[in-house]
Amino acid sequence: MYASPPMARPFSQRRLTAGLYQQVGVESQLAGASPHALVAMLFDGFVESLAQARGAIRQGDAAAKGQAIGRAVRILEEGLRAGLDVRAGGTLAQDLDDLYSYIAQRLTLANLHSDEAALAECLRLVQPLREAWTSIGPATSAAATSRPR
Repeated sequence: MYASPPMARPFSQRRLTAGLYQQVGVESQLAGASPHALVAMLFDGFVESLAQARGAIRQGDAAAKGQAIGRAVRILEEGLRAGLDVRAGGTLAQDLDDLYSYIAQRLTLANLHSDEAALAECLRLVQPLREAWTSIGPATSAAATSRPR
């Protein structure tokens, strides 16, 4: 019996293998990540999901569009929004909660209408938060390590 070489595997099997490698990589990053890095990863995942949704819209792939937008909504709702403490965070936390709620609504409409403009709006709203979060990374890491224990 002839065994096919690894590169002759069906495309779907190679894609599955690549997905597993990616999942292991993400899990490794999560295991050693600081809380600040975890939030940065959520922002990155959100932006990546929007790019995937945009590509799916352009290719006419409704299933991929739905998966990408669904992932973006889950990142907003279960990650970024769920991590807010509205009571302790005051006005800033409430404003972020309202913004995340609005973005989730826009994403739902973008999914229903395959609306790239709505995706672009969501990216424009999140990008400044992502940049601000990234910019405070070194400062928060330095402050945490310089505190007396």
